[in-house]
Amino acid sequence: MIPLIGRLYRKNNVVTSVYGRAIINQSVIDIIRAHRFVRQVEDSELSVCDTLPILEAMDKLDLGRAHVDIGKLAVKFKEEGGDLTEFLKREIGPIVGQYQSQSEEDAHKDTKDVVLYGFGRIGRLLARILIEKAGGGNNLRLRAIVVRQGGAENDLEKRASLLRRDSVHGPFDGTITVDQEESALIANGNYIKVIYSDGPDKVDYTQYDIHNAIVIDNTGKWRDEEGLGLHLKSKGVSRVILTAPGKGDIKNIVYGINNDWITDEDKILSAASCTTNAITPVLKAINDEFGIEDGHVETVHSYTNDQNLIDNYHKGSRRGRSAPLNMVITETGAAKAVAKALPELKGKLSGNAIRVPTPNVSMAILNLNLKKDVTVDGANEYLRDMALHSELQKQIDFVNSPEVVSTDFVGSRHAGIVDAQATIANGKRLILYVWYDNEFGYSAQVIRCVNQMAGVTYPIFPKRARD
Repeated sequence: MIPLIGRLYRKNNVVTSVYGRAIINQSVIDIIRAHRFVRQVEDSELSVCDTLPILEAMDKLDLGRAHVDIGKLAVKFKEEGGDLTEFLKREIGPIVGQYQSQSEEDAHKDTKDVVLYGFGRIGRLLARILIEKAGGGNNLRLRAIVVRQGGAENDLEKRASLLRRDSVHGPFDGTITVDQEESALIANGNYIKVIYSDGPDKVDYTQYDIHNAIVIDNTGKWRDEEGLGLHLKSKGVSRVILTAPGKGDIKNIVYGINNDWITDEDKILSAASCTTNAITPVLKAINDEFGIEDGHVETVHSYTNDQNLIDNYHKGSRRGRSAPLNMVITETGAAKAVAKALPELKGKLSGNAIRVPTPNVSMAILNLNLKKDVTVDGANEYLRDMALHSELQKQIDFVNSPEVVSTDFVGSRHAGIVDAQATIANGKRLILYVWYDNEFGYSAQVIRCVNQMAGVTYPIFPKRARD
């Protein structure tokens, strides 16, 4: 299977998955684990013996680029039977025979230059995703990283080391070489210039052959149009996206919810916050089906770099106390921010947050008053269906195990994961527990926004089963 998965990706730009879990660049164990996951969401198990014929048949159909869930196709084919090739032509017909051969030069022309401004927790995870997805043509291409001079003689090596090793997310999957003379990193063959600068308007990217780039500002220092607009004064920059809630009239985009608001005229956008991305898709799903009268969102959030390791002065209330030793009550704007992406919930939600002594993975507790009566089974079955078969399948995940804990969701690329075992319902009251990797899941959402900004989109197959 692994050579087939790799060839479909490199040659055809076909991204394969099993029930939403990508299987590109995965080990044998990871692929088997993805198949085993199907037990949680379907009545039967899925074997690699079921999906291998799907891959073999796809490999012969000269496919155009797409996201194809071979797990869902295999389950559907087991139910329907018949001729496999004819089945695939029905299910993924629009991309059959659409393969277009490209030279390496043409593939390079089709890529979109991306610059990471800042290289902290989110910046390094964005780099990992961009490097991982540097497949064939018509993709995002990480060209440069912009940072302030750290002061150390081995500054570049230190930054490479932080990309290479991560205490939460583990080692980088591949090789990283440091080119001190050219001030660059070569990660899995991707040449990434490291630029030192004191301001977003002080870089001439064109001198590094970077043109019309999308800058991802993950510093959080500039959050309004005036500050982020400084990026647009640098040569070679066409658009900017912020990895934090934007202020003023900046559009806050939660991919899967209001990404249709993105237009070619938008030069500055925000990808909202990790919590807003986690809860908005679930809230939309519930509001669409049951209607939300009002509710409260309580976030149990891992500590962040903004807090102190030991008690020390902090301008914010309570945040000066030691993050690894305390639960810290603090505010969150996520509940109000939901309304920026989902206007129908404006004024309906309150919110607060508790920072807890874990380095990653958070939880949102949605305490909702609905317009309709709801049961635990009814809510869970609906959300399971949304996670598997709706347009929100990349945003909402679903788990139904009595044993899961926060570390089980490290590396999840979904915006939020509904914990079915924790769901509470009574009449019109519904309480949902939604896990989310506040680093990796959010970074995946940011990349989805950047893909749309760059025009790098893929059709998804199979189409919605619910339709």
